[in-house]
Amino acid sequence: QVQLVESGGGLVQAGGSLRLSCVVSGRIYGINAMGWYRQAPGKQRELVAGITSSGRTNYADSVKGRFTISTDNAKNTVYLQMNSLKPEDTGVYYCHVQRAFTTDYWGQGTQVTVSS
Repeated sequence: QVQLVESGGGLVQAGGSLRLSCVVSGRIYGINAMGWYRQAPGKQRELVAGITSSGRTNYADSVKGRFTISTDNAKNTVYLQMNSLKPEDTGVYYCHVQRAFTTDYWGQGTQVTVSS
């Protein structure tokens, strides 16, 4: 099993910044990808940013140039730095980990609210 614990959400004004953190523990060997998803009210969960075990990253078009995903392997932590936040970035952000290309794990979610 893999456990994910997120932190760093909150309320911020448009144009502001937040950094989300996700500490990964448990059976962390074999993790091939990590990422952040978000779900806005009434919408489906969507990928915001992902990073593979080789360091390749990908971003949703809506966040390119504003968000950065990174990892600290020594701390088993994945981060999402969010700059120039917009009201449409509001939602619950979920940390995601895939292990052995077959099993997905999710965090409990952290609320991000961007006021205009």
